[in-house]
Amino acid sequence: MADIKFITDRYKVVLASKSPRRQALLKEIVPEFSIMLRDTAETYPPTLVGGQIVEHLAMLKASAFDGELDDNQLLITADTIVWIDNMVLGKPKDRSEAIDMLKRLSGRRHTVYTGVCVKTTNKTKVFNVATDVFFRQLDDSEIAYYVDNYKPFDKAGSYGVQEWIGYVGVERIEGSYFNVMGLPVQRLYQELKEF
Repeated sequence: MADIKFITDRYKVVLASKSPRRQALLKEIVPEFSIMLRDTAETYPPTLVGGQIVEHLAMLKASAFDGELDDNQLLITADTIVWIDNMVLGKPKDRSEAIDMLKRLSGRRHTVYTGVCVKTTNKTKVFNVATDVFFRQLDDSEIAYYVDNYKPFDKAGSYGVQEWIGYVGVERIEGSYFNVMGLPVQRLYQELKEF
């Protein structure tokens, strides 16, 4: 923990995320941080794909703090998408859209991208991590049960891998499990060590 302690000796770490999953994951590698939130329109040019999208959105979230950071603050922003058929599955608007998304993912491989921006007043680092997730074929009753009981309306692709659907539906994962949860903590730890 010495290197991360060194980061917290030099900076007051700020996480710009209301996601309880990101907060819990960051706490495992950075024991002390504060949370600051800014509303940001999550828009991106239509020419961007996959990891480019999440890097753009993470930087956009960080830019909402331009001129507000103190010299001793280090800001972390992140954005996660589910990518399948060359398109983004974002957060579902309602039950029907959640069910449609899970039907699209059923029996197939998709990629989860998380982009992270680490920023101080004089330095910015942005990166993305990709993880492939393989779902078994889900039946309609399983999808309906999950959506009705877990209400995954705040989750990209309409699912949380750490919830029931992940236990019964995910056959395998290639890459970081924590990235699928919303924060690639292993890569972030390395980036903070080198920052």
